[in-house]
Amino acid sequence: MKYDLMVVGAGILGAFHAYAAAKRGYKVLLVEKDSQPVQATVRNFGQVIPSGMTADLLPTALNSLDIYQTLQDQFDISARRNGSCYMASDEQELAMLQELHQQHQQTGYPSSLLSRDEVIRANPAVRKSYVKGALFFPEEFSVNPLQLVYRIIEFIQQEYGVEYRPNTRIIAMETGQDEVISRDSAGDQYRAAKAMVCNGHDFKTLFPSRFLNSDIELVKLQMMRTKPLQSVSLKGNLLSGRSIRRYESFRNLPSWRAGEADSELDKYGVHILFKQELDGSIIIGDSHEYADAREAEKLSFTLNQSLNERMLTEARNIVELPCWDIAQYWAGYYCQSKTDHYYQDDIDDKIHFLTAIGGKGMTLAPGIAEKNIAGIF
Repeated sequence: MKYDLMVVGAGILGAFHAYAAAKRGYKVLLVEKDSQPVQATVRNFGQVIPSGMTADLLPTALNSLDIYQTLQDQFDISARRNGSCYMASDEQELAMLQELHQQHQQTGYPSSLLSRDEVIRANPAVRKSYVKGALFFPEEFSVNPLQLVYRIIEFIQQEYGVEYRPNTRIIAMETGQDEVISRDSAGDQYRAAKAMVCNGHDFKTLFPSRFLNSDIELVKLQMMRTKPLQSVSLKGNLLSGRSIRRYESFRNLPSWRAGEADSELDKYGVHILFKQELDGSIIIGDSHEYADAREAEKLSFTLNQSLNERMLTEARNIVELPCWDIAQYWAGYYCQSKTDHYYQDDIDDKIHFLTAIGGKGMTLAPGIAEKNIAGIF
């Protein structure tokens, strides 16, 4: 059988490329090397936040919002339009929020400035001693990272007849006269007019020299999840002053500066975020450690528990919870380009790569996939 498109990698980028092609009527094969996606797509906060993107990415991010809503209207993919709230802890962060609000009054992307009292009314667990004010983006989504991509895959199989093959590692790919011929580790061959490879941080299987000689780096994050807390209600995506100082959308504002140094928090790129799931549990994090693609093994597989405790200490300064029992700690890994928003490479006019989207995957993947599929065919 010959497909119109073979998508390698069923994470968030791969799944949305399969969706974008299938809804246009193309015959799509989606393959995944593991029994199910288990990397960055399922090990993140589950925030869809155009507010954190630079101005040039905003149109793509806004298109992603529309795609999420369209999907959610057809099938429960776990997308909830709860909004994002950036909380300022001092006057300088507050000034940045005011500047971003003014910027979006020009773009037309809805946002509203909140006083300290308005923040506390919406999120009574937030400490008055921490928050000076906030900027709220009502259009933004929370998604459940442990459900989202699996539900998207289920939907595109049912609705569009996408063929999905897990436990299928593609180890070779070459271009024929009018097709791409791929071979998996079991020796099976696949033929498609085009191939889209969304390989995450698997740099050593297909065309490895392209990645190992690129500017891609691997990033390790530490995150945690509390036990369910039904007596607490945190609305939407809740981001702290450290997020304001870290996110790209704030970097070019007149009032931006890095802030006061905290040796351990700054060393590990910590910015504290909170997101509550439907069961009442709260995801808290996160930290960042880096290694070039060719030296990815330098990032330890172990968790730095003292760093987790330091993040929890910082989190306790921001919100007050009835208990801080942690049900899970984990490390997530994603790759990113040092010089661009993501890594895109065309082997020829039939084999296309896209990876290294960094922490922007949930926000940008739907919109990027739409543009790519339109360009590929």
